[in-house]
Amino acid sequence: MSVVFDRHAVRSFRFIDCDLDAATGVARLRYAFDDGPELIETVTVPGAPFALDAARAEAATQALRLLHLIAGVSYYKAAVPTDIRIEGYAIDAATAALLEDVYVHGLGEFAYRNGLDLHGKIRFPHDATATAGAPALGLRTHALVAIGGGKDSLVSIEALRALGIEQTVSWIGGSQLIRVCAERTGLPTLNIGRQIAPELFEYNRQGAWNGHIPVTAINSAILVLAAVLHGVDQVVFSNERSASYGSLIKDASGGETREVNHQWSKGWAFERAFGDHVQARVAADLHYYSLLRPLSELAVARQFAKTDRYDAHFSSCNRNFHLLGERPVNRWCGICPKCHFVFLALAPFMPKPRLVSIFGRNLLDDPSQVPGYDALLEYQDHKPFECVGEGRESRAAMAALAKRPEWREDAIVARFAREIAPQLEAGELDVTGLLAVENDAHRIPDLLWDRLRAHLAA
Repeated sequence: MSVVFDRHAVRSFRFIDCDLDAATGVARLRYAFDDGPELIETVTVPGAPFALDAARAEAATQALRLLHLIAGVSYYKAAVPTDIRIEGYAIDAATAALLEDVYVHGLGEFAYRNGLDLHGKIRFPHDATATAGAPALGLRTHALVAIGGGKDSLVSIEALRALGIEQTVSWIGGSQLIRVCAERTGLPTLNIGRQIAPELFEYNRQGAWNGHIPVTAINSAILVLAAVLHGVDQVVFSNERSASYGSLIKDASGGETREVNHQWSKGWAFERAFGDHVQARVAADLHYYSLLRPLSELAVARQFAKTDRYDAHFSSCNRNFHLLGERPVNRWCGICPKCHFVFLALAPFMPKPRLVSIFGRNLLDDPSQVPGYDALLEYQDHKPFECVGEGRESRAAMAALAKRPEWREDAIVARFAREIAPQLEAGELDVTGLLAVENDAHRIPDLLWDRLRAHLAA
């Protein structure tokens, strides 16, 4: 018999407890609303059994609890109650502050689309005293590199390969598209299983609040747990500096403007806070960082264009990835913001026939795509709620194409040159300045940074 779920009747969200079976690599995360049934999520890390000494066992417990707390956002959003309870263990004030940031900012788009205001309403209870810093575990030098099937993670993988860093290409879930791309790297792979509590889908059918969640935060916590279990010292993501900038949204009255970042958990604020927390509470020698943080999206595109190894395998089109299974009729739908942006970002750095071959058509010569590109340019619209570059990057890329004979007569490029470019300052249209490798605001380990900077600048 199914449980009747009424989001308005829910008073509390409970983090019941979590456990890990080192013999099987299966972690169970348990939640509930009020006195309702337990919602049990499972995460399965291949490679078991895991032999953990006392220090690594404690690190695994801390990593598991961090995952339990962050992954709870998938369930909490169904009712967004003000009462949050943590029952299996206690947390301190610093952990509570991290979680409140993850939930408030990570659910920013969700709140905006549902007409909710979560600021000041999410409070995690804390009564534990601050603990001493986590010890170094003597982890071996090896990177778990998150792969999503798109260009960014492939740039990271090839950069680490060029620098001689041992790595395992890692992903979560059953995507065959990602698997094919991962296997194309020729590197060791780690496919972690994640099973959402099935009751959540029933709650959604009954009118639960639903929408975008900070999935990168969840995946980050999963990979930190996997790194501890496998005894490796790096968890590497591929989020560029553009991810730190959201969409500027005007309120309904057209007055106040605020930022809503679809990809907040890919941004620098999350990376810095989460990475610092991992080293302070899980393992001092476990490095969580984004290899591409010093780069813009255009700089990443330039790096990707240097090899055609993945042309027939990669896809950044989010319509290929769904919680209930991917639907890859084609690798590129050609009409979503990700397709629009990736095509535009690659165009200045890739021969036109090669790019058109990847996508199957020329997106910049299709007048029906004008509204989508206007949003990317932030022209009479705001930046899309997608993982795309800043408006200034799109404007600079379009301006570069407008100067090239092979592109300038295409419908959208020609319209940009005719109608939009004259309204912009010349400084806004310079690609060169956007390709610089920035030295600040990253967590890349010192021993890697100098060599990586030289590699990315080449």
